[in-house]
Amino acid sequence: MRFLNDLKPAYDLTYDDVFMVPSRSAVGSRQGVDLSSHDGTGTTIPLVVANMTAIAGRRMAETVARRGGLVAIPQDVPIDVVAEVIGWVKQRHLVHDTALALGPGDTVADALALLPKRAHGALVVIEGGKPVGVVTEGDCQGVDRFTSLSEVMSRDLLLLDQDIDPRDAFDRLNEAHRKLAPVVAADGTLVGILTRKNALRATLYTPAVDGAGRLRVAATVGINGDVAGRAKALLEAGADVLVVDTAHGHQESMISALRAVRGLDPQVPIVAGNVVSAAGVRDLVEAGADILKVGVGPGAMCTTRMMTGVGRPQFSAVLECAAEARRLGKHVWADGGVRHPRDVAMALAAGASNVMVGSWFAGTLESPGDLQTTADGRQYKESFGMASARAVRNRTADDSAYDRARKALFEEGISHSRMFIDPARPGVEDLIDSIVAGVRSSCTYAGAADLEEFHQKAIIGLQSAAGYAEGKPLHSSWA
Repeated sequence: MRFLNDLKPAYDLTYDDVFMVPSRSAVGSRQGVDLSSHDGTGTTIPLVVANMTAIAGRRMAETVARRGGLVAIPQDVPIDVVAEVIGWVKQRHLVHDTALALGPGDTVADALALLPKRAHGALVVIEGGKPVGVVTEGDCQGVDRFTSLSEVMSRDLLLLDQDIDPRDAFDRLNEAHRKLAPVVAADGTLVGILTRKNALRATLYTPAVDGAGRLRVAATVGINGDVAGRAKALLEAGADVLVVDTAHGHQESMISALRAVRGLDPQVPIVAGNVVSAAGVRDLVEAGADILKVGVGPGAMCTTRMMTGVGRPQFSAVLECAAEARRLGKHVWADGGVRHPRDVAMALAAGASNVMVGSWFAGTLESPGDLQTTADGRQYKESFGMASARAVRNRTADDSAYDRARKALFEEGISHSRMFIDPARPGVEDLIDSIVAGVRSSCTYAGAADLEEFHQKAIIGLQSAAGYAEGKPLHSSWA
């Protein structure tokens, strides 16, 4: 990457401060761009879901890995639960989604409680393990909540074989004018559900899989307590990437934790952070990190900069840390500050191998929180920062009442924030489509066929606030 006219910025920059200049390109189609990372994590699109309790759960992990990204399960989840989640994710299918299922005697109320858990908006009614009907939210409207599903379900079923080719599945659904269909095994038992859109996506994305062809998932360990013991348990559970995480990664406790994890000789990448300087990169690489998590303060839930004045504008932080990591043969993840697809492209241009997304994905149906509705009918989920009082309270559940109260006094994050569901893009896959489309186009504008070439060829300029505002679309007339 180079700056336009070889300009040397006089101050640090964030994503809004920069733009990319198009270059002569021989890349004929954005679908021909390879977005896979070479940092050892196995991602085929450069997206990692942040290790935040309000965002990273089993449904998110399954869905994102199926599209080529990675989810890092948070550190405050009990180890037995993490192990169960990892095992569950690795049993998921690479094409069809996990179905929501109830029996014909279950009620509309039961269905309405489950339907928001998946973006496909339907559940399958099964009897003896076999599909006998499909229920959507529309089927549940205007009827008593205690009505049995047998009375509202659609019995006219199109069934897809579990080994069907995604293109053939799309064609069958399209010809039948169906948005989705249950997927069944040879004996007719339900094994999943496939939508027309996801059949199409299966032809456009490559799942992130391990050596055994199973979906990948990362897991997180903190820097306190029995770090080596938790890391060993995560490895035994099958974690494909270990994330050693704390807000201030450039400290002695992180270095000690990293050395303890490296001492286990894990055969998976070790990610550590967060840092924002070349010095931080050097020290954590020396302690055993393969990938550095970069970012202090840019996240939507983080109050660190306003509380402490500590942090660094994210574009410059990623640029400096990525350059140092490359010199040492390592990689960086850009963590925080991403609010638009262009921000992901800017982070990759600066040299990140993957970009972490947090709060943006909290407002999707796959995030762990319960779907809630405002008085005016807008749906949302609650998000909170991992240094907030709410997160600290969850992490210190086993501490004494005094210690919990003492720790709760010191917070650097928002405890309650509403992340509204976009009706046009309610699922995380909808947002992934938008991000990936933008990044692919960015690569073609730069004349890059892959992410490494994109970093090499990107030409970055500086812009004023007015320049940034000029690039925003207008959804209504300015007159």
